[in-house]
Amino acid sequence: MEEELILKADEALDYVRNNVEIFDVLELSYNRVFVPAEVIDIDKDTENSLKLMLQMNGEIINDTVELDLVEVKDELLEIRHIRDDKLTIIVVE
Repeated sequence: MEEELILKADEALDYVRNNVEIFDVLELSYNRVFVPAEVIDIDKDTENSLKLMLQMNGEIINDTVELDLVEVKDELLEIRHIRDDKLTIIVVE
């Protein structure tokens, strides 16, 4: 099942806060970066940050990184959220 949403950057962050769970897969496109990763941890307790601990699933880079989505929200282009058999594509305006 696939769903596509067109959201503003702040709405996309709200989507991540409310819908993304540990072990979900996120594929983030921002600036000139594409990050396919599994979510290991989420710190969504503060309004001024949204920190994700990600296990990258790249062929060359397979590392654990921390990414604060608030810091890159203005550069977000697309978020692909995969949980079980459901794919949600968020296109950021």
